[in-house]
Amino acid sequence: MANDSGTLGNLIRIVRQRNGWTLREMSAVVGIPLSTLAKVETDKLSLTYDKLQQFTARLGLTMAEFLAQGEPAGEAVSSPAVMGRRSLTTSGNSVHIKTPNYDYEYLCADLRQKRMVPIITRVHTRDIGEFGEAVRHKGEEFVFVLEGAIEVHLQFYTPIVLQTGQGVYLDSAMSHAYVCKDCDSALILGVCSSEDPDLAGELISLAEEEAKQTAEPA
Repeated sequence: MANDSGTLGNLIRIVRQRNGWTLREMSAVVGIPLSTLAKVETDKLSLTYDKLQQFTARLGLTMAEFLAQGEPAGEAVSSPAVMGRRSLTTSGNSVHIKTPNYDYEYLCADLRQKRMVPIITRVHTRDIGEFGEAVRHKGEEFVFVLEGAIEVHLQFYTPIVLQTGQGVYLDSAMSHAYVCKDCDSALILGVCSSEDPDLAGELISLAEEEAKQTAEPA
């Protein structure tokens, strides 16, 4: 049988032992039942991708960092490269896309392969019945209301209302939609994140497709 040092169970064991945890202690940290974790560590069970993301997030690791735990020791670990990346939200350094529901402004457009995508969005739609198909994409996002108020509709939750100065963090893979609440329009700051370095391109493509479809004659 091939070397199994890179199995999920072995990677979990490495992380647990490096932290000096028992299985019970690790279970409490990552929020996965002890019985499940024990089976995963012995490679008798696997984790869904969502659960694996939860596991790594609770440990403060990216997926890449977690998978690197099984790499052979002995080689000097180099310090992370300092990229010196910087981008300002100056005039002209953004991409504007208008759709029936939102006016998007994708900030820091000159910076490629962003792991976080900051977006200023003007929300126009007032009725979820007029919104159309809800949005969903990979990653997670944080939304903060700058002006007005919005009603947040999520796939697995009852709608919530956010006033100016309030925000919500959510899994972007859930269908989600924002509509105005008791105002003509609302302004929100959204920050989307993903391990995909082309997240900005995907989000812009989704918005462009929505704008294109609504612009086409019936």
